[in-house]
Formats: sequence, structure tokens, C-alpha cells
Amino acid sequence: MSPAPRRRSVLLATAAVTAAATAPAGAATPVRHRASGPLVIGHRGAAGWRPEHTADAYTYAVRAGADWIEPDLVPTKDHVLVVRHENEIGGTTDVAGRPEFADRRTTRTVDGRAVTGWFTEDFTLRELRTLRTVERLPLVRNRNTVFDGRGRVMTFQEVIDLARRLSGESGRRIAVFPETKHPTYFRSIGLPLEEELIRVIRRNRLTARECVVQSFEPSSLHRIAAARLGLPLWQALGTSGSPYGHAVTYKDMMSPAGLREIASYAQWIGPDKSSLVPPHTLLADAHAAGLKVGAYTFRAENQYLPAAHRRGTAPNDFGDAFTEYAFHYGQGVDAVVTDFPDIAVQAREGLRR
Repeated sequence: MSPAPRRRSVLLATAAVTAAATAPAGAATPVRHRASGPLVIGHRGAAGWRPEHTADAYTYAVRAGADWIEPDLVPTKDHVLVVRHENEIGGTTDVAGRPEFADRRTTRTVDGRAVTGWFTEDFTLRELRTLRTVERLPLVRNRNTVFDGRGRVMTFQEVIDLARRLSGESGRRIAVFPETKHPTYFRSIGLPLEEELIRVIRRNRLTARECVVQSFEPSSLHRIAAARLGLPLWQALGTSGSPYGHAVTYKDMMSPAGLREIASYAQWIGPDKSSLVPPHTLLADAHAAGLKVGAYTFRAENQYLPAAHRRGTAPNDFGDAFTEYAFHYGQGVDAVVTDFPDIAVQAREGLRR
């Protein structure tokens, strides 16, 4: 089959979900049942279809059938947890075009790397409220730029409230899946993420069915574990190097001994999907250690797919994402983290049938 029809088929397959997610309140027909099979986690909402970490993105994800939604947590100057992929917000808000904040542009060293831009820790929540969100990858997802300026920076509390409202709408329990971003860095500047996250979790009485906490830094998860919240923890794993501020390497963490150590404080691991492709034995080793496995990050564009699943040569055209899901579902992953939860859900339904 030629590339164009395949790309068109994927887009047509999502048309009904797009209509549901953008319809007026009360007019949408959300997914009301959870299919058997791996959990589908909306990565920053439905980042493939809407600017990430916006109410639109989270709502789209849930109405498409996502089981969990993922907010990345960073603090404001007044220590409120807000959801942004990074604390540098020059690429995800319109702050660069706001003359009143021109003097906030600066360079900071975050996790050992110099970054120049505007940072959430230099803004109060009230100031951040004046900004509007934009698409982070406009050259990749130009279609999403039509929504630039329509959303605002959300607090973690607002994501919890939205998840509960969407749970009622869908008849399914939607969990929030917060990630502590750069926790060592934020502790170093007096804005620790964990104590505020614990406070919000306790205030909302979040249960194990409503919240799973993730981090790349084991020390952050140990702090959460010490609070005895009764929530599952998810150790995210990179493909190389070490978690910032830790001597142990990701390679060592993914060894059988390393997985047994993770199992002493966490219930999940979250490796890059490439780490689960044979000859790697990570999936079987993790299950043997009693850990569940959630792979990240699934996307539909050619540049993010294995070469065998690409269609044509344009990097931003859609490839054969369904085949990649089918492979990982068939291998036995327990969850997928995806920018396109609608496609992941359809692939899961195909597997069930």
C-alpha cells in the first residue's frame, strides 16, 4: 500500500475522537469502558493532537480512552506545583512575546546543563496565569498551532480536579500520573517538589487507583515512599548515563540485581520502548522481579517510529503506528505512554478482538 493511503487511514481513524473531544460540553460521546489489556497513559494529555499539559489535551486523552493522564510537575516562585514539561517555558508559553517579562530571561544551570530562557521558579502563580500556552513542537505538529493562545498554565490541583470530573463523565476511574521534574535541582534552590506533592496528595485523599508517582531520580521516589501514602511508585529509566545526582547508571538499574533493588521501593519501571526490543530481556527480567512495565513514548510520526514502520520519507508524516503497538502489546507490556492515546486504544481493541 502506498504511503498516502496509510497516513490518511490513521487520520480518518481518529476523526470521531477529534469530534468528541472538541464538541461542546454534553455533546461528546466519551469512551465509557476500559478494555482489557495494557493501560494507555496520555503523555502530557494527548500531546499529538493538542498543546501539551493543557486542559484540552487532558480532556482529549480521556475522551479517547486513556486510563491515566500525565502531568509533569515544576514549582512556581511561591511554591505552587504547576504542570509544564520543563521549568523553562519559552517554548511552551507566549512569555517570549510579553514585554513585561523581558527582564526575567536568564540562564540557569539545571541538572548540570546551562539553559537560557524563562523559568517557572521566577514567576508567581498569579504571573503565570497571565501567560497562554503554545505548541512546543510547531515544526513537527503544525496542526496544533491553531490552538496557540487558547490555554493557560494549569496547577497540579486543577489536573486532579479535571481528572475527577472526567472520571464522572466517562464512568471510568481516571488516574493522574505526576512526574517530579528535576527534583535535585529544585531542592537545591529551596523549592522541593516532594513535600508539596505529598501535601496535595494528602489534601485530596488520592488513592492507589487515582494516583501513581513517577521520577527518573530514585532519591525523589524514596522521599515519596517515606511519606507512606499507599500509592504505587514508578521508576522511570533513561537509555544511557545516570539519574542526575546518582552514581548508579541506568544500565545497572536495568540489570536483574538493579531491578530487584527498584522493587524494594517501586511497583513499576518506565523504560524507553527501545529498551524492550529483543535481544533485550528487560521486560521478562522486570516481571520476574515483580515489577510492572510501562514503555515510553509512543508517537505516530515517522521520525519517532522504528525504520520498519515508517511510511515514505517525510519525517512528520504518520507511519504505521498500529504495528508498533501490536508488537509491544504482544510482548506483554503493562502500559504504554503515548502522545496519541486514541491510536493506542484502537490498537488495544484490535488486540482484544
